[in-house]
Amino acid sequence: MRDIEADLKSLRLYGMVEAWAELQSQDAQACTDGRWLLDHLLTAEHTDRSIRSINYQIHSAKFPVHRDLAGFEFEQSKVDRGLITELS
Repeated sequence: MRDIEADLKSLRLYGMVEAWAELQSQDAQACTDGRWLLDHLLTAEHTDRSIRSINYQIHSAKFPVHRDLAGFEFEQSKVDRGLITELS
């Protein structure tokens, strides 16, 4: 079973940690009923942060934008289309 409090702390959501602890002390049934939603939201937040981190790192590394030959305009350049197609 997921440790909600630890996940909230790892995401630095300290206000939610306090609210979760307070809710648990007041109404254990409500915590059990809503746990699936909180699990889903935490998973989504972890995933989103990971994706944003990777995108930021790629952008910071200044990697070139991915391009393929399908969108390449051979008419605009002085390359041999047949040779490029053969090599690809």
